[in-house]
Amino acid sequence: MTTPHPATPHQVVALDLRGRTALVTGAGSGIGRSVAVRLATAGARVVALDRDAEPLEALAREADVIPVVADLSDLDGIEQRLAGHLDVDVLVNNAGLQHVAALEDFPPERFAHIQTVMVCAPFRLVRAVLPHMYAGNWGRVVNISSVHGLRASPFKAAYVTAKHALEGLSKTVALEGAPHGVTANCVNPAYVRTPLVEKQIADQARTHGIDESEVVEKIMLTSAAIKRLIEPAEVAELVAYLCTDVAGFITGTSLSIDGGWTAH
Repeated sequence: MTTPHPATPHQVVALDLRGRTALVTGAGSGIGRSVAVRLATAGARVVALDRDAEPLEALAREADVIPVVADLSDLDGIEQRLAGHLDVDVLVNNAGLQHVAALEDFPPERFAHIQTVMVCAPFRLVRAVLPHMYAGNWGRVVNISSVHGLRASPFKAAYVTAKHALEGLSKTVALEGAPHGVTANCVNPAYVRTPLVEKQIADQARTHGIDESEVVEKIMLTSAAIKRLIEPAEVAELVAYLCTDVAGFITGTSLSIDGGWTAH
């Protein structure tokens, strides 16, 4: 039996990000949306990026954000789409996608696309924003990794590869950025209640040959000690804390929010 999820946390800690500008990718839904709302609530000027206009418009009606429509798979077009919005103090690389298939059946073009969006695009964005952070001797790079950045699972070759690569990029940014007041960390959630995870349920059921009703308990939560999905706002609260001044000594690390998955 799964544990009931708690009430959605809201401003658990009073955080003050006034005067800071943040860029959040994949901000149209899920973790990205919650992070954008949380940072805006804390006073940051938030640039919310997503490839789909409609969810961004909905987000902009709820929170004080600047919506930017951009496709992160268009690497050469990223900076052009973000023209005027790259002088940021906080970068949250969140955008991601998933494909579930056995290695021998995994489409090579899908594998490459996932690396482009989840590894190459974060690199391009980090490269673009670091000069401003260095000039101000302050910056926060938060990469939304996953428990799959620390552990592997079958049938997720592209996703596991991308998250492990993001971990390496994050540590390199931490080492190079330290003399300039810039920190870089990964946040590593297990399964979060997002559209990405909801889509996986059908894929996992098909791949494992079980009913969708069995996927959450028998596949997604089997390694976790706490038997429930994580709420996006729980992840957002940790991200927001990492963006504050008091988190300035936390860098080059991976913060698990996985219900005990990696305790095994």
